[in-house]
Amino acid sequence: MELINLFLDYLRLEKCYSDKTIQSYQCDILQFGVFVEKKGTSFSPCLVDSLLIREWIVVLMDKGYSAASVKRKLSSLRSFYKYLLRLKKMDRNPLSGLNSPKLEKKLPVFLKPVDVDRLLDEVDFGDGFAPMRDRLIIEVFYCTGIRRSELINLNLRDVDLGLSLLKVTGKRNKQRLVPFAGELKKDIEDYLLKRSQLDDLQTDAFFVTVDGKRMYATLVYNIVKRALSKVVCMKKRSPHVLRHTFATSMLNNEAELNVVKELLGHASLAATEVYTHSTFEELKKVYKQAHPRS
Repeated sequence: MELINLFLDYLRLEKCYSDKTIQSYQCDILQFGVFVEKKGTSFSPCLVDSLLIREWIVVLMDKGYSAASVKRKLSSLRSFYKYLLRLKKMDRNPLSGLNSPKLEKKLPVFLKPVDVDRLLDEVDFGDGFAPMRDRLIIEVFYCTGIRRSELINLNLRDVDLGLSLLKVTGKRNKQRLVPFAGELKKDIEDYLLKRSQLDDLQTDAFFVTVDGKRMYATLVYNIVKRALSKVVCMKKRSPHVLRHTFATSMLNNEAELNVVKELLGHASLAATEVYTHSTFEELKKVYKQAHPRS
């Protein structure tokens, strides 16, 4: 456990990973440890070999774990053993040359422009503070492409109306500036006026509940799901769909890939390139429907 705790401290202090991410790493490593101990031997990380890890992969797949879940667990182990190599606790990483299960490639789900127009221009969100806030949440997701956690963690000081910029704190506490347009600025000003009239404000969070507290993940998810249900029938109706819609809309309107990467806060260009595939698939679909010889 000492080596595991050292690794988790490394993730927290040096890598600046979130508590949720660190917990995932811990669960994956401990799950592997339980598997080893069920074989009748104590879990000593430095004595693990590749055959044992291969056997664990087979057990996970037999239990019905998806390829994505197995790949994530192996990624956790791989990072752990890289850390042990760095500490010179081992001479070789037991995961070297070990391939993860192949994933089925899934393209991002996004809204069409006509659905976005219906969502923002035709759906009646109602009157009062909560409906105004809910509509603004949808608009901010679509106009900026920020993540749900980033929206929840926005504070008043992070919204610069003078420069029309959001200061967003993303994964690993990396900050970026995201611009927004005049229409969103006007809606933000209207929301802030309503927000200031709440009786019991208890936080400097930008988005708050009706009782003046910071928003939480489930509430934001349900707000988006309820709103999207009014305009589309797609199975996935999460805040991430609006993030995908932002990225796809930007690329469809000739934004450079690197610009979209920076706005989304992606660490690598590969994560952003998936949206070029989704726009291409949409073009193929339109072609097949419209061309007489397709």
